[in-house]
Amino acid sequence: MLVIEQLLAGRDFARGDRNAAQMINFAYLVADDVTRQAVLVDPAWDVDGLVARVESEGYTLTGVLATHYHQDHVGGEIFGMSIEGLARVSALRPNARIHVHAAEAAGVAEVTGVPDADLVKHQGGDTLTLGSVRIDIVHAPGHTPGSACYVVSDPTLGADAPGGVRAPALVSGDVLFVGACGRVDLPGSDPDEMYRTLTQRLDKLPGGAVLYPGHDYGATPTSTLASEQASNPYMRVPSLEEWRRLMGR
Repeated sequence: MLVIEQLLAGRDFARGDRNAAQMINFAYLVADDVTRQAVLVDPAWDVDGLVARVESEGYTLTGVLATHYHQDHVGGEIFGMSIEGLARVSALRPNARIHVHAAEAAGVAEVTGVPDADLVKHQGGDTLTLGSVRIDIVHAPGHTPGSACYVVSDPTLGADAPGGVRAPALVSGDVLFVGACGRVDLPGSDPDEMYRTLTQRLDKLPGGAVLYPGHDYGATPTSTLASEQASNPYMRVPSLEEWRRLMGR
């Protein structure tokens, strides 16, 4: 049975870290409540605390999912800060595999110091499993070349199943936020690819999917893909030409 926990930096982990609180990153615990297997999505800032939370709830950490290579999501040095991340996960739990999109692997290795050989590289369309939980990897370039969204579901759960998460979840990293989208003016960003991601790649996903973004930037911490498609101005730009004008190109 699928379990998802949305964890906010500065509140649920990295308490007392002013930088983490200002960045308002979300990390996610995704688990199967039967096999007790779990993965963490974008563990950074307070890896010890996140790993301890996983294990205090009786789960075994079997892997990590990275949405993209920016330091506030995977660790590294930025703005004079040294942020814990994937390297600390490897030190604490070396058997927890680190999953990334292949196009993002070089960036992840560079900023975190995790050897390239220690990264499990995926393509869009690949699938991971935790017991009955299915994790589909969606290549969603634009913010970075190998940005990945993760569609998490439990096909064994019916509409009348007690407990658990019934609707699929879209864990979007910095691709899609509640009411906004990720920046496209950073090194490695591609505005045209972001437009295609928002209007074409994500359009193929279930509209009822619950959106779990990478930061707490919106009016609410979660949304649905259908709601964002109806109201998020960045998902409603009718043409690439208008998008380019909006992006100042």
